[in-house]
Amino acid sequence: MSDQVSATESHRRPDWAAVAIGVGLGVIAAVVAFNTSGLGGGAYSRVGPAAFPYAMAVALAGLSLWTIVAALRGNFPDRDHDEGAPIVWIVGGLAAQMLLLDSAGFSIATGILFAATARAFGRGPLWKTIPLGIVISLAVWALFTLVLKLSLPAGPLEQLIR
Repeated sequence: MSDQVSATESHRRPDWAAVAIGVGLGVIAAVVAFNTSGLGGGAYSRVGPAAFPYAMAVALAGLSLWTIVAALRGNFPDRDHDEGAPIVWIVGGLAAQMLLLDSAGFSIATGILFAATARAFGRGPLWKTIPLGIVISLAVWALFTLVLKLSLPAGPLEQLIR
């Protein structure tokens, strides 16, 4: 039985999607390292503001190499089939949030995103999840704006609280 497993694992094909992800991680590591090289300051100590970004670039480069090697060996498990409808609901919710954020405000826009994501996961009808998402988002807006003094886009509902 173990001979069959090792025989099938040794004949697995490279996972080209994972190779592309590994290359993408390498590109991100190179961009981080290049941008970090322009940081100044820290002349009074050996550890300056560039230490952490360089560490992140090294970590990303290591993950990139690890991903590429594992992909070329075929060591990634087979991926499940993606369902299109949930992806469309989530991407549509994100698009609606981005389009409505300035005009409708944080609570309504994020409430619609919440409802679309809930719909993608098969939870509740929209007539229930949209108001629930708006109430939760309004509470988050109040926490960030009134308590933490951070600025989030205000729409008609947020103007009622102010």
